[in-house]
Amino acid sequence: MVVKIRLSRFGCKNKPFYRVMAADSRSPRDGKHLEVLGYYNPLPGQDGGKRMGLNFDRVKYWLSVGAQPSDPVQRILFRAGLLPPPPMVAMGQKGGPRDTRHVDPLTGQVSTPDKQDKPVGENGNVEAAD
Repeated sequence: MVVKIRLSRFGCKNKPFYRVMAADSRSPRDGKHLEVLGYYNPLPGQDGGKRMGLNFDRVKYWLSVGAQPSDPVQRILFRAGLLPPPPMVAMGQKGGPRDTRHVDPLTGQVSTPDKQDKPVGENGNVEAAD
């Protein structure tokens, strides 16, 4: 049995409220669960902040026995300080570093830069670069 830590939706229409649950991966989103681990309210409160509460001991236990957090739960656990940053946050920007090499438009091959001529001195002699 694969255990997932995921969100289960509660609340009214247009006013979502989620519980963080440990559940069997085969059970439906709002179906049978093994344990309630906390809650998450995505709507801002009076002070403008989003509310969440987690039972840290039980979350650590489920992670230690191999439970896999879903992507939204992984972000919540990162904000709470229980998990390292997700891969996209660690990379900094989507897509990673760009390839800045010049591509020849006719052939589609990566072109190598031509060797530049050595600087010529006042009397016409080629000077050695130090």
